[in-house]
Parts: sequence; structure tokens; C-alpha cells
Amino acid sequence: MDERLGRYPADASLHLVDDFTEENCLEIHQPTRQRMPFVFNSPHSGRTYPRGFLESSRLDTLQIRRSEDAFVDELFASVVAQGMPLIRALFPRAYLDVNREPYELDPKMFRGRLPPFANIRSVRVAGGLGTIARVVGERQDIYSGPLDVSEGLSRIETLYKPYHRALRRVLAETHVAFGHAVLIDCHSMPSSVRGHDAQSRPDFILGDRYGTSCSADISEAATAILKGMGYRVAHNRPYAGGFITEHYGRPAKGLHALQLEINRALYMDEHRHCPHGGFERVAADMATFAHHLTAIPDHDLPAQPIAAE
Repeated sequence: MDERLGRYPADASLHLVDDFTEENCLEIHQPTRQRMPFVFNSPHSGRTYPRGFLESSRLDTLQIRRSEDAFVDELFASVVAQGMPLIRALFPRAYLDVNREPYELDPKMFRGRLPPFANIRSVRVAGGLGTIARVVGERQDIYSGPLDVSEGLSRIETLYKPYHRALRRVLAETHVAFGHAVLIDCHSMPSSVRGHDAQSRPDFILGDRYGTSCSADISEAATAILKGMGYRVAHNRPYAGGFITEHYGRPAKGLHALQLEINRALYMDEHRHCPHGGFERVAADMATFAHHLTAIPDHDLPAQPIAAE
């Protein structure tokens, strides 16, 4: 085994696989009976790494894991017992990012020609954070050399497309059952992130694409609940929501999407990449948050039929 895999002693939470298949790339935790029209999603908390990916990276495991929304899936695990599905990626964001367009790719990263429909000029690609990221953390390059185009396209087929098929299916089933569906897209952010001004460091940032991805009742209720718990909450800055929030949020059709970012310092040691003593409190608060948020009256969430495809 490459020495980089053993360089980080507190790596019990990291799992290794030889490769991914559609069967081992995600998990859908379903309640015995779904009681509310809410779906929770954790697309960036994956910590199962292909051995070859780690061995070929120029970074050690601690460095490469800085892009994880670490343990966010565990913070929201209680929603399943409350009667709501929880979807989580098992693959890491550094390997493939489902919160991007499917082909948001940097041609400089690859040997060979990308398909003509690839989006090679987005702001996220320019920053090294496309569907297949070039960097993690403080602009640290992941790869020591270019990837074959076939490798990048294979990750999209094996991981990206199955993940979004699963997410669409769960949202559609929820919409059919309740007449509307609310997606809570769960993320974490470095403690260094600032909110509306240079001095404030929020505990949570809620993103609704500036009011376009979900009902104002949901955003306002989420803000009020978190502030009522004593947390500092920012809205849309600097995170207004990524591809998932923008793509699935269609309030006029009864499909709502809200992105939630948690300050990692609240629940984990960012340097050692492990939970600290605040983890249990935050997990309990997220259970309370979900309980109160899902109590929004149905009449505040307009129901619309899903058009036949």
C-alpha cells in the first residue's frame, strides 16, 4: 500500500474500494413509512475512496479529504426515524462532484478530447472545481498529471448519473404522494468562511438561489428555527446553492430546494478530520431543526401535479 494511505493515523472513517459500481456508490435510507414531503440529501459526505485514486494523487489522505462535507450524513441521520428519506453519496467529492452540471469539465485536466457538449468555461471549472475537481482545500492540485478522457467520462456514467437518477426518483415519489416535495441539500463549510461582511462568521448559511429555488416560507422558517437555537445564520452569501438546488428547485411546480451549510468548527476538528465534543449537540439540534421545519403547514407549500415525461 502507498505510504500516503497510512500517513494519517485517525483514518478509521475512511473506507477503501478497488472501484465503484452503480450498486456501491450511494445509499438511500428510507423510513418504514414516509410521513412528510421532505427529502434530505448529503452529496458531499462520501468517504469511500478508490485505492488507485489515492495512490495516484499527489496529496496525502488528510489533504485530499479537506473537500469532504465530513460527517454531515451522520448529523442528519435522525431524519429517517422521523419519517423522511436521507440520500447520501458514498464516493468523495474530490473524486466526482454531483453538485455540478454533468459535464462541467476542464480540458486541461485530460488527455484526449472532451465531448463537444462539455461546459469547459464555467466559473467553477476556472476555479478548479468542476464535475471532476482539479484542486482541493487551499488550491492544492489533486493530480500529478492529466487523466484520460475515458476515466473522467466513466466516473460520470458510474457515479453521477446513478446518483441523480436516484435523487429524481425519490423526489418524484414524494411529489406524487404528497402533492409537493421539499429537498434539503445538506453541506458543511470551513470555519474560515465569512458571511455578509468581513467580520461575521456564520454558523449556518441557507441558500435558496435568491428566492428562486423554494418557497419563502421554507427559507424564513429555517432561518427562524436556527436563530431560535442561538445560531448565527446568513442567507445566500457566499453560498446561494449549487447545481442541485438550482436544478431541482421549481417552487411553481411544488418542488422546493434549500441548501444548508454548517460551519465545521461546530462539530469537528478540521485539522485532525474527526468529530469533537460538539458533535452530539449539533446532531441533536439538527433533529430538532428537522422536526420543526417539517411542521410547516401544507397550505404554505403549493401542490402541483407533475407533468408526464
